[in-house]
Amino acid sequence: GFTAGTLRLYEQYGLITPTRTRGGTRRYNNDDLTRLGRIADLIADGINLVGIKRVLELEDNTALLRRDNTRLRADNAHLRQKNTHDT
Repeated sequence: GFTAGTLRLYEQYGLITPTRTRGGTRRYNNDDLTRLGRIADLIADGINLVGIKRVLELEDNTALLRRDNTRLRADNAHLRQKNTHDT
């Protein structure tokens, strides 16, 4: 549901980064399509492209922090279990 011009604009703003064929044709994967859906939702909420870029950056950073936190909790649990067995 996006025009080619809209997709180019989103790419210029750094909102999406599709891969390209050797001929330069943009290729969108499932993650790109999910991101485009999120962009459409934010536009519907009245957020401009600069704001959307910031929201997406914050959401991406939050997802990374959550993954790191999950990994660190698992590492901590493993170390506690190991420490219990060692003593």
